[in-house]
Amino acid sequence: MAGQSGRPFDHWPHPGGGFEYFYGFIGGETDQWYPAIYENTTPAEPWGTPEEGYHFMGDMTDKAIAWTKQQHALAPDKPFFTYFAPGATHAPHHVPTEWADKYAGAFDQGWDVLREETFARQKALGVIPQDAVLTERSPGIPAWEEMPPGLRPVLAREMEVYAGYLEYADHHTGRLLDALDDLGVLDDTLIYVIIGDNGASAEGTMKGTTNEKLHAQPHDRHGDRRVPRRAQGRSRHP
Repeated sequence: MAGQSGRPFDHWPHPGGGFEYFYGFIGGETDQWYPAIYENTTPAEPWGTPEEGYHFMGDMTDKAIAWTKQQHALAPDKPFFTYFAPGATHAPHHVPTEWADKYAGAFDQGWDVLREETFARQKALGVIPQDAVLTERSPGIPAWEEMPPGLRPVLAREMEVYAGYLEYADHHTGRLLDALDDLGVLDDTLIYVIIGDNGASAEGTMKGTTNEKLHAQPHDRHGDRRVPRRAQGRSRHP
């Protein structure tokens, strides 16, 4: 395939701006169980299904470790640069159930109490000054006690899934750091951690959602969303 200028299709999605190798997804909000992956400019298929243990986070970590070891073996004195950009914790929040279940009940107190607990821990750790004052909750955010009692377990579960997803990503990032340590290059490696997503998504509404695409789907005047059949089929993986 050639571009409009007639030049060969040999740089997309491979950045071509200093990177020798690319493995990842291009589309936003990519399914982490069934991702659309490119290896350099070639579409690639996941090695298995979720039932067989596949998740893109583990897959991309394996690829990053293998590439780094290969580069070190071929040119041990040559510096390397790895841009390791996982999908977590951007939507969709796809994480193995056992990781989300680790946080069962951890958020049942609700977000108002939770932010007070987090604030107290930050003081205890010295992250913030002892005389710091917790900001007032934004009037646009409802109080936890204002949420319907029947909805609170759902909201708490959404927080459990998010926390599990973040720890799952942290686990695999640790695998990469362990690999650098095994190669004996960790102490000579400069590591930047960038948490650069754009925060909470309005598509989820104040109630959260199991599918952020639903805001584009038909709904009744009460705002109840109808989940497409394809989305229902994927909901078995939180």
